Amino acid sequence: MSNIDKILVPFDFSESSVNALEYVINFVGPNRDINILALYVAAMPMTESEENTLKTDFEKVIHSFHKKIKESPEFITITGDVIESILSVQEKHNTDLIMMGTMGDKSTDEAITNTSRLVLEANCPVISIPYGCAIKEPKDIALVMGGEEIEDKEVLKTLLDVARTFNSRVHVLTIYKESVYAEESIVDKTERLLEYYLEHFYVEHTFNKNQDVEEGILGYITKKNIDLLAILPRNHTRLSTPSEGRLTKLLTLHSEIPVLTLD
Repeated sequence: MSNIDKILVPFDFSESSVNALEYVINFVGPNRDINILALYVAAMPMTESEENTLKTDFEKVIHSFHKKIKESPEFITITGDVIESILSVQEKHNTDLIMMGTMGDKSTDEAITNTSRLVLEANCPVISIPYGCAIKEPKDIALVMGGEEIEDKEVLKTLLDVARTFNSRVHVLTIYKESVYAEESIVDKTERLLEYYLEHFYVEHTFNKNQDVEEGILGYITKKNIDLLAILPRNHTRLSTPSEGRLTKLLTLHSEIPVLTLD
C-alpha cells in the first residue's frame, strides 16, 4: 500500500514541464488513487479570463497524452517567486511528493536551475525529470549512499513506496575515492538496515572506486540500465556536518534519468 496520495507538479507549459507531466501521468497510471496537483506560478497577477485560458490549455495537454488516469489532475495558479510558491503550495496542500521537469545544464558545473534549487530547499521528496528521458516505469532503481549512516530511516519509505508500486529492483551504490575501509563505511549495519527497510526489493550493494564521484554514478547508471536514481542529500542533515549539496545539484543538472531526492 503506497503512502503517496498527492503529487505536486510545477507546470509552465515549457517543453520540460510537458515532458515531466507526461512522466507523472504514466507514473500514476490508470488505476492508482493518487491526486495530481499541477501548479502554474505567474510573475504577475492574472485576470480570471487568463486563468481560464490556462486551464483550457492545460486540459488540452493532458488529452494529448492519450493516457487514462483515475483522478483528473487539478490545475491551480499562484503569483510569486517560483521556488517559494512551490514550497508554500506543497506545505499548504500537504503533498507527499514533488515531481518537476528540468532542461538540466551539461555545459557547466556552476549552473543553477529552478529544479536544482528546489531539490536542495524542499523538505519533502522531489523527483527531477530531465527533458527527453524515457517515459517508462522505474524497474531498476539505484540508491547512492556514502560511508555515513542514514540519520532518518523514514526517508526510505518513499523509495520503498516506489519500489512496491512498480515491483522495482533497488541497487545500492557506494563510490569511494581511495580505500573502501578509509571511507569509514559501517557496511554490516547499513546492510541490515537496507534489507529491513527495502524488503525483498533490495538486490545488491556495489562499491566502486572513482576519484570523480559524479562520473562513477553516471557510469554505473549506464552500465546497469538504471531507470531512476535515488540520493540522500546531506544539506539538511542534523547529526553530522551538512554539505552544501553540490553532488545533489550536479546530478540534477547532468543526469539523463529522473533523480529522486529523499528528504
